[in-house]
Amino acid sequence: MPVATPDQYAEMLDRAKAGSFAYPAINVSSSQTINAVLQGLTEAGSDGILQVTTGGADYFAGHTVKGRATGAIAFAKFVTEVAKNYPITVALHTDHCPKDALPGFVLPLLEASEEEVKAGRNPIFQSHMWDGSAVPLDENIQIAQELLPRMKAINAILEIEVGVVGGEEDGVQHEGSNEALYTTVADVTKAVEALGLGENGRYISALTFGNVHGVYKPGNVKLRPELLGEIQEGIAQRFGTGPKPLDLVFHGGSGSTDEEIALAVRNGVVKMNIDTDTQYAFTRSIAGYMFSNYDGVLKVDGEVGNKKQYDPRAWGKVAESAMAARVVEATQQLGSHGKSLGA
Repeated sequence: MPVATPDQYAEMLDRAKAGSFAYPAINVSSSQTINAVLQGLTEAGSDGILQVTTGGADYFAGHTVKGRATGAIAFAKFVTEVAKNYPITVALHTDHCPKDALPGFVLPLLEASEEEVKAGRNPIFQSHMWDGSAVPLDENIQIAQELLPRMKAINAILEIEVGVVGGEEDGVQHEGSNEALYTTVADVTKAVEALGLGENGRYISALTFGNVHGVYKPGNVKLRPELLGEIQEGIAQRFGTGPKPLDLVFHGGSGSTDEEIALAVRNGVVKMNIDTDTQYAFTRSIAGYMFSNYDGVLKVDGEVGNKKQYDPRAWGKVAESAMAARVVEATQQLGSHGKSLGA
């Protein structure tokens, strides 16, 4: 089954942790970008994660309507069907969901998965993110405590964010002090005391170490991936566990150096979100195509153009392959290249 079962998803994350690699989690917003990710993962021989934000789900539903839960389910059904043609395994995830979006996004999707599980089938999504970074930590943890049992009941995984990722993604924006961009051991300790370490339901944690969403050049943001190791060590000592007790997520990684990514992965990152770079790869290739085929895609000086060049499938294939190449690059950076479950 190319879309992971809950057990397969858990196995994927366990393999990543044990093997010190991570999966690329690519944000998608169309059938073309879905196909690009599946193409790239297949070319890399890597499993991975396809994820959708509230804005991406809105776009899947049709940009003139507001139906993000419908859009998210359409995304999941499309991937579930087309992924059958690819020899890799993918998991489905909903990305950043702030408090005001819960009623229209994650909660109805949870309800839909609960109905699927009651009928003896798998949940629609393998994991959901609750983004409580914009509310006080105590409220963030309280809402996570409410969601976690429901996630456990359908054998799905919750993603939480402890700390603040700077910048903006799909309308979720943070502009605070620099200190807020670095999660503390005390913050994570409070979360673990409330949520446990898996016994109450599995969760993965997006901790912040200077991360910023959006576009920046290497060196323009002060990342401290060594902080993740310090937090893992602090939690292990506090709760008497083995090394690296937390499954971590890397947000806001555009512009990160290979060394910063590698250190984050060594410190327990099993999932890295990728959006800005794949968006650019997709659109940059279209821009190049249009400039190179100017007189074919436009009816210049009364001419008729070239239908084979302005056919959306022509430049669409170029865009998908360019984005796929960036996905392959991500698997190489993260170490998942050639490590598919089916390999």
